[in-house]
Amino acid sequence: MKLQLLDASVLLASEDADDPNHAAARRLLEGAAPLATLDLAFYEVANVAVRSWHDQEAAGRLQARVAAIAEDGGVVRADLKLISDAAALAAQAGISVYDAAYVAAAQAAGAELVSCDVPDLVSRGLAKLPPTSLNP
Repeated sequence: MKLQLLDASVLLASEDADDPNHAAARRLLEGAAPLATLDLAFYEVANVAVRSWHDQEAAGRLQARVAAIAEDGGVVRADLKLISDAAALAAQAGISVYDAAYVAAAQAAGAELVSCDVPDLVSRGLAKLPPTSLNP
């Protein structure tokens, strides 16, 4: 099974029952595929839970999910090469350096990037949505 690198939007969708990708994100997190994410995900999920949702408990659950992924496939740590690659990709694709960091990390790891960010990543062919079934 190919490594799936998740961006923060997948983790957030797994927590938000109103998100259209909620069920697919939950299945992906509970499935057998090896998962990874960026260390940036710790901050991104906590930021949304605390600032947008005003839900400290959700922040804790989301951070626990990132920690579980770290134990499974790993958490990619930012380094100078990743940040440099992300900045170049962001300039080329017209996306944020944050989004580009996930793309660059997936490319470096030979992983598939999974995201719920349709406008910036999925629609540009830089990521795929979480599969709607366990057999994508």
